Amino acid sequence: MSPLRVMIVDDELLARRRLLRLLSAMPDVVIAGEHERGEDALAHASSADVVLLDVEMPGLSGIEALQLWPVDGPSVVLCTAYPDHAIAAFDGGASDYLLKPVSAQRLALALTRARSRGPSPAPARPAAARLAIESAHGIVLLDPLEIGHLSLDGELVTLHTRNGSYLSAEPMSELSARLPADVFVRVHRRALVNLSHVERFDPVPTGGLVARMKDGALVPVSRLAARGLRRRWRMR
Repeated sequence: MSPLRVMIVDDELLARRRLLRLLSAMPDVVIAGEHERGEDALAHASSADVVLLDVEMPGLSGIEALQLWPVDGPSVVLCTAYPDHAIAAFDGGASDYLLKPVSAQRLALALTRARSRGPSPAPARPAAARLAIESAHGIVLLDPLEIGHLSLDGELVTLHTRNGSYLSAEPMSELSARLPADVFVRVHRRALVNLSHVERFDPVPTGGLVARMKDGALVPVSRLAARGLRRRWRMR
């Protein structure tokens, strides 16, 4: 059996050192890299079999990075001091969820599970026949396929549909989990688009894209998300 390549992504030096020490004691593991940001995890995902990903980080959080994870990317084990992220972790496709301080026994079990599971599958997002949104005017039932895109402004998410826009206080990650994964893609930490409503993607100098929607809206696509879309379409 070939050694398991494990990458550590955590902005806390002491947490990284602890994981390095635990992994160094495992004979069938090699360190595939050590990074401090969620963006780095996405950029170097192909160099690992398993990524130990912190949840609370500057820039992209672990949960947000997981939502942009490549379909054929390595297994992800989320590490955090807070147990209330577990549901979002498993909804996002994580193979396991470790509470800090991570113990050697629990880490070994998580790696065994990740090895047997293989590459991280696309997040399981059940497609609801109607999406119930609690708004200022009561509960609105929306057809998910009528939603063009979702945008986050402050603490509220706006759902843009063919028949108008609706505000929701529900987190973007939870709304995303209730939408069909085959057509809805997180293109930015503040935006989710329905690919069937995109007219075209225009490149921008930063390496990202702009999604030009059929209703005329322009939605920014981050450089990392653009890279994921190109991989999805096997363009590069």
